[in-house]
Amino acid sequence: VQLQASGGGLAQAGGFLRLSCAASGRTFSFYEMGWFRQAPGKEREFVGSIRRSDSSTSYAGAVKGRFTISRDNVKNTMYLQMNSLKPEDTAVYYCAGRPDGTTTYVFWGQGTQVTVSS
Repeated sequence: VQLQASGGGLAQAGGFLRLSCAASGRTFSFYEMGWFRQAPGKEREFVGSIRRSDSSTSYAGAVKGRFTISRDNVKNTMYLQMNSLKPEDTAVYYCAGRPDGTTTYVFWGQGTQVTVSS
C-alpha cells in the first residue's frame, strides 16, 4: 500500500492542525495504522495508532488528550487531529501501516512537516 501524508504546516502554540494520510494500492481496511514523528536530532517516536477492527486508538503520553486519530475506511484515509499544539510537537510526521496481527510497520508515507511557534 502507498501512503501519502499531508496537512502539515506552521501553527502557533495552542493552535491546531489536522493531518491526513491517504492510502492507495491495497485494501486500506486490512491494516493497522499509526502516526510517528521525528524532531531534528531525535529518534523517530510513536505518536499513536488505530486498529482496523474497531478503530480503537492508543497514544503516546506526550500527546494523549491533545491528539486524536481517526480513520475512514471508505475514503482510505487516516487523520491526526492535533489540538493545543506545543513547540515540542515540531517534527516531521509520518503515517505508517502494518498488517493485522503483526507488530512491524512496513508501509510508510513520505512525512509532512509540522512547525509550532511559541
